[in-house]
Amino acid sequence: MTRTRTLLAGAVALAIVAGTAETVVAQGACEQLWVERNSIFKARGYCFKTRRAISYFGNAGCVYDNENAVPLSPGERARVAQIRAMERQYGCR
Repeated sequence: MTRTRTLLAGAVALAIVAGTAETVVAQGACEQLWVERNSIFKARGYCFKTRRAISYFGNAGCVYDNENAVPLSPGERARVAQIRAMERQYGCR
């Protein structure tokens, strides 16, 4: 293998590792954002619909089936909007 090919192979390997690390970081950030966003709704009485959210937060004491009906403060609404924007930026699912 020539020196150029060796350097190129090394660069590709580093890019793959960096890409993997970015993916892991994004996944961790996505999890944290999901928990923070849904914690806000849980604290205000939202009744979760997904298995994941029900498993994590439960629905004990929930009152609101419609997310838009949950009485959030302006600060909470702003934070939820900010979190959603970050989730879109990271490509969270």
